[in-house]
Amino acid sequence: MTNPLLESFDVVPFDRIEAKHFLPAVEALINRAKSDIDQITQNQDPPTFENTLLPLEFSSLHLERVSQCFFNLLSAHTSETLQNEAQHISPLLSHFKNDILMNAPLFERIKSIYNRKETAEITAEGQQLLERTYKSFCRNGALLTTVQQEEVRAIDSALAKATLTFGNNVLSETNAFSLPIEDEVTLEGLPKSFLARAAQKAKEKNLSGYLIGLEFPSYMPVMKFAKNRALRQKLWLAYGARAAQNNAQDNKAIISEIVTLRQRRAEILGYPNHAAFVLEERMAQSAQNVNDFLSDLAKKAKPAAERELEELQNFASEQENIEQIQPWDQSFFSEGLKKKRFNWDEEKLKEFFPLNQVLTGVFSIAKRLYGLRFEQDAAIPVYHNEVTAYRVFDEHGAFKALLYCDFHPRPSKRDGAWMTSFKTQHKTSQENHRPHISIVCNFTHPDAEGIALLTFQEVTTLFHEFGHALHGMLADTNYPSLSGTNVSWDFVELPSQIMENWCFQKESLSLFAKHYKSQEPLPPAYLEQINALKTFQEGMQTLRQIGFATLDMAYHDGQFDGQEVVAFERHILAPMQLLKHQHPYVMSTAFSHIFQGGYAAGYYSYKWAEVLDADAFSLFEERGIFDPQTAKSFAQNILSQGGTIDPMTLYKKFRGREPKNDALLKRAGLLPED
Repeated sequence: MTNPLLESFDVVPFDRIEAKHFLPAVEALINRAKSDIDQITQNQDPPTFENTLLPLEFSSLHLERVSQCFFNLLSAHTSETLQNEAQHISPLLSHFKNDILMNAPLFERIKSIYNRKETAEITAEGQQLLERTYKSFCRNGALLTTVQQEEVRAIDSALAKATLTFGNNVLSETNAFSLPIEDEVTLEGLPKSFLARAAQKAKEKNLSGYLIGLEFPSYMPVMKFAKNRALRQKLWLAYGARAAQNNAQDNKAIISEIVTLRQRRAEILGYPNHAAFVLEERMAQSAQNVNDFLSDLAKKAKPAAERELEELQNFASEQENIEQIQPWDQSFFSEGLKKKRFNWDEEKLKEFFPLNQVLTGVFSIAKRLYGLRFEQDAAIPVYHNEVTAYRVFDEHGAFKALLYCDFHPRPSKRDGAWMTSFKTQHKTSQENHRPHISIVCNFTHPDAEGIALLTFQEVTTLFHEFGHALHGMLADTNYPSLSGTNVSWDFVELPSQIMENWCFQKESLSLFAKHYKSQEPLPPAYLEQINALKTFQEGMQTLRQIGFATLDMAYHDGQFDGQEVVAFERHILAPMQLLKHQHPYVMSTAFSHIFQGGYAAGYYSYKWAEVLDADAFSLFEERGIFDPQTAKSFAQNILSQGGTIDPMTLYKKFRGREPKNDALLKRAGLLPED
């Protein structure tokens, strides 16, 4: 069988790849990488950076590309075949990783170089690679006994399977739910565009009426606009019961397994818990620092959140005589309160943000800031017909990156939005190999005329993921493991979150915020509304995020000891919870960020990075949001450097000092203006 994944390729040949190609490709490439590593360990010359670190860094490059492709497809366009293959591929890769990190002769060579690092002639970036490689070996079992190493291997294999199962269960439960509705009266309050899509979904299933699901573009409009309180309640409870229904897709036991395995792994490696293991390599450094950070924010946010909830309760009482607001009421009455206070009309605002126009706008902003130019290339193979590929060039016409954009939900795609890569930037003696980056979202599908209008939240989501993409596309480092978003997890959100700020600026909005029919610019009143809304219910939003981060830390800093998941979650969230818990709602069983993704003991980084982004953007505000020197400094000191330099050092090179919390608190309306 000819396997396109085993051939040398630059652009992933999606038009030739089949699911059956992945497992044999991974097996063959693992063997190829092992052979390369054997050559390193069998080298009789004294170990040096050039004969040990460099060949190790590039030994698995082809394997990593195939693995990236596989797991990206597993998230963005999965199938039962891919999910079955993952149960074989994931443990294989985990085992191979441990084969490297527990290879005693290889580690001895690395340790020899590390012990001579002060006198070795190695570049600053090379020193960083040496430091991270040595620590990676130590943090993954190189210093353990053989018996301990075998236990770590078993744990890693079990974790690989458990996290995959967790994600598959969430996707399965999301797809399994559908609510047919016969009459339009039940859907009173929902926009016509939503009704048209719901009717189309029903038609596709050979049903009459309308069909509502739990994918976000279907779920969230119901929570915001449906006047039928019972409908909102039904959907809210269904959303919160995903993977928590005591069936084959229940994730409660899997959560306990994942947390227990992570805890045991940390203990074997000499750490008190998984959070201590993770945070040792983060800007925050310790669980105590994270908890202090969250506690300080909570003190500022909770009084504001309580005032906001009281206001919302009063509004609900006035509007519908509701004595006690419930969680399924919050979004609905928040939308009503926004409309009353700001004359807010999300459906009207959407008309100024058609997807194609917003995408053109973010490309224009990237051109003004960083000189980038985007050209769609229909000849580039893609993994789904909804995916669009762009070639990216700099101001001098040099190729910088390939960008894939995948914007709409489908049953084969997991929920949420993310940036990923199909090829990591790196350099060899021959060339600077440019990255292939992907943005994946779940925005509302186009209407019958092919136009997808975005909510303002979706606009900021696109800008957020594009900020991550810039971090990947502008990478300019020598080594793939230090390139792009391969940075401390609590630093990785800075490029994404700072990009959201351009959604609120008149000068940038004028580039793309125009009515999809008349091309009328966004009216000044709407701009005022958008900026006024930056602080609307920010206390409640901040407290909600603090709750997520606190729950994450509680699972991973030793507080969880096999307790019943729902009871544990309720206990941890109680201090941050303003509304009474409603059975059977539980968020942990679908908390994919920490039980499937890479945010375990790291969810706090969203708020941590908000401090960085608010403080960093204040420099743009001082000098002009398109100031060329400020943009150049941000590109050179943040976006291009990857993990080659300590993140705080990079930040201070850009900002001239360490970040200050005040910028975030002021932006959130939690501190008085000067």
